[in-house]
Amino acid sequence: METVTIGFWAVAVLVLLAVAFDFMNGFHDAANSIATVVSTGVLKPQQAVLFAAFFNVVAIGIFQLKVASMIGKGIVEPGVVDHHVIFGALIGAITWNVITWWYGIPSSSSHALIGGIVGAVMAKAGAAKLIGAGVLKTVLFIFVSPLLGFLLGSLMMVLVAWTFRRTSPLRVDRWFRRLQLVSAGLYSLGHGGNDAQKTIGIIWMLLVASGYLAAEAKAPPSWVIWACYIAIGMGTMFGGWRIVKTMGQRLTKLKPVGGFCAETGGAITLFIATALGIPVSTTHTITGAIVGVGSVRNASTVRWALAGNIVWAWIFTIPASALVAGAFYWLSLTLY
Repeated sequence: METVTIGFWAVAVLVLLAVAFDFMNGFHDAANSIATVVSTGVLKPQQAVLFAAFFNVVAIGIFQLKVASMIGKGIVEPGVVDHHVIFGALIGAITWNVITWWYGIPSSSSHALIGGIVGAVMAKAGAAKLIGAGVLKTVLFIFVSPLLGFLLGSLMMVLVAWTFRRTSPLRVDRWFRRLQLVSAGLYSLGHGGNDAQKTIGIIWMLLVASGYLAAEAKAPPSWVIWACYIAIGMGTMFGGWRIVKTMGQRLTKLKPVGGFCAETGGAITLFIATALGIPVSTTHTITGAIVGVGSVRNASTVRWALAGNIVWAWIFTIPASALVAGAFYWLSLTLY
């Protein structure tokens, strides 16, 4: 594979920009991990972000780098990536994250990054240089992950309701306040395992393109892996409170039993996707699971208009971040 000449400092700046995106990913998506456990009152916000951040980082020892490999090698044809493409992709993703965070919209950092990569590559070389199978899998799971989260959250809620049908509500609440710590931990593991690997993948792509890592390398350097997992954990510690309110309070009201079912259904979805090497949206996943739980309890308690607005944000994420990425790709050509 032909590599391009990228100076050390250019690579260093882009690595720092990627780590900054990873931090923002954790900050933006903290709501996905903690909204339910905070809204049910099981943990205070400060406790919840520390709890989630810990499990984000622990995921480093649990998941293989299949998602990172997909991002690094499965989206774009070899030889196309250069520092302009990486710059455009990261700025496109970061811009969309800032906009959606500001307005409290739970959009997908993952798909913002995919959109950024697609937009920058298309600006440089057109759609022919994209790997159709990788892009198609990612786009397909925009729909699959929330539907699977919805299905699993609903089934968990039905199963729990049937199992504890003769148990007093007070006792059920007491039990699931404890069990929700387990489900929240599992969901945070899934969040760290899938999302940190997306940034690992783009740094891996950069190092190969710049000649600092062989194209045949089975994994990126360990410092890349550690930096990305720590960055997403640090971002989660600071939490995006605007989105926490949307996810945990405005979409539907949850009790500990509902929070447990939503988090467990979402965690199973993330574990499956990460095992398959598919970059999915933790936002899509937990939103689907929360709506599934709410619809089982009482469909009228779900604010469907708000859910519809969230879906529109999902639809616009890839094209919007792609457009910004393409613009910044061309801008970077004029500046450097």
